[in-house]
Amino acid sequence: MDRLPKCGANYVPLTPLTFLTRASKSYADRTSIIYGGVRFTWSQTYERCCRLASSLRSLNIVKNDVVSVLAPNIPAMYEMHFAVPMAGAVLNAINTRLDAKNIAVILKHSEAKVFLVDYEYLEIAKKALELLVADFERSKTSKMPMPLVVVIDDINSPTGVRVGELEYEQLVFQGNPSYVPEEITDEWDPITLNYTSGTTSDPKGVVCSHRGAYLSTLSVILGWEMGTEPVILWSLPMFHCSGWTLPWGIAARGGTNICIRSTTAQEMYTNIVSHNVTHMCCAPIVFDILLEAKPHEYKPITTRVQILTGGAPPPAPLLEKIERLGFHVVHAYGLTEATGPALVCEWQQKWNKLPSENKFKLKARQGVGILTLADFDVKNFKNVQSVPRDGKSIGEICLRGSSIMKGYFKNDKANSEVFKNGWFFTGDVGVIHSDGYLEIKDRSKDVIISGGENISSIEVENAIMRHPNVAEVSVVAMPHFKWGESPCAFVILSKNSEIKEVDIIDHCKSNLPGFMVPKKVKFVEELPKTATGKVQKHHLRAIAKTFVISEKLNQTGKNTLSSL
Repeated sequence: MDRLPKCGANYVPLTPLTFLTRASKSYADRTSIIYGGVRFTWSQTYERCCRLASSLRSLNIVKNDVVSVLAPNIPAMYEMHFAVPMAGAVLNAINTRLDAKNIAVILKHSEAKVFLVDYEYLEIAKKALELLVADFERSKTSKMPMPLVVVIDDINSPTGVRVGELEYEQLVFQGNPSYVPEEITDEWDPITLNYTSGTTSDPKGVVCSHRGAYLSTLSVILGWEMGTEPVILWSLPMFHCSGWTLPWGIAARGGTNICIRSTTAQEMYTNIVSHNVTHMCCAPIVFDILLEAKPHEYKPITTRVQILTGGAPPPAPLLEKIERLGFHVVHAYGLTEATGPALVCEWQQKWNKLPSENKFKLKARQGVGILTLADFDVKNFKNVQSVPRDGKSIGEICLRGSSIMKGYFKNDKANSEVFKNGWFFTGDVGVIHSDGYLEIKDRSKDVIISGGENISSIEVENAIMRHPNVAEVSVVAMPHFKWGESPCAFVILSKNSEIKEVDIIDHCKSNLPGFMVPKKVKFVEELPKTATGKVQKHHLRAIAKTFVISEKLNQTGKNTLSSL
């Protein structure tokens, strides 16, 4: 074996950029992007990406420089997933729902050299840049230059809303169509810098590699059983975990990207029907938008649309409702640090024979590791050993594989906390069933400990969601003078519903063990959420702490805080 030749020309670093090159040759005349009245083919998309990469290089962008973008799901956002790394740079797609302060923090921390801004977000970008200037002036030590701003005008407008010296389409037009993309010599080089949503901590910069992006992309299109020529509706923000790697994946399949600026019910239904959409991705919150569409917004779906969902565990009753409309849901679990999906609930044919309720409970599981993930496990909090596969023993979800991030940018402390013994510790709590399928039970900080019993807030939420009058729910720990903690439910009712707290509690008593039944139900109009749609439970816990005071006063018959 020692005489075998070395890899030589057979070794080509893995990168998802090869998917676009392939699409431009194999699917040259197929439609790559539809956005309102704008259409491109794959050969055109490849040329536009080459031109943009060429222009970025002319702006002195060099290897590993960060290029930030603040934009919705428009063609420019899609193109930058290829053009920026084709210039040798690293793409930092910023969450459009962040405030100016957080955008400024990201621009500073990422050391962005260029900042591309969609015309819709010019005002908030301007405020962020003003904060950045003020911060530099205060510190008087930073030598970092301000990022060069490029405005993305409305490509559908004949006149545009031209602002500033540099404009996106101008950069594309001026670029070299024969530009040769920067060669990727090391597949571990960074391709993206994505910032976490900060559900349980401050946002952190996640560095993903070309290799990780390539492997994750293959896993998603294989796990989702995506054939050639899919038509995807971009209901998932591309800034969220690089659109779960599907900007690269649709190129790999020679598909068509339907770009939309917002996820309103009318815009989604109209585009699904008009363009015969076959695939879409979204967090479960989008299900509610589709389900609550008004009569003039809704259009009947004649062909089944495949939905990949994740971001928050969808309750089984919600999955059942959305599938009645003509959607077929595949549930995945992932996180920014895993370069998108890490687990997928692969469906087994034998489950088709099960009663409907059982099927949707199975579909709500997070599933098994994607094909290119080396391994996943659930480990005991105390001894870091694998928990029994009994569907009951809880522990922290851990992942291993090349698709896991390289690490947090400029954050050695956080890296040392999540990488241990060759595993990435997610901070999520789960169980593994006897069939090997994983099911999330909570974030580690969201487990409710009542009288020594661990209560999964997700399990309580699932039970409450089975009530016909409940639209949304979030359950958190409420301090309890006897049990330490008890469940507290914040509930959004369906339209025109008139039920009382006792109705929800009685419903829970019929569906849950006594110790899991919420001691308090609070009806609310909305739930506090992160910019990616995840419920901010720490805000709810702060509110829940105020409830225990009144409950304890009622129990003791006293009314002074000193008596507590």
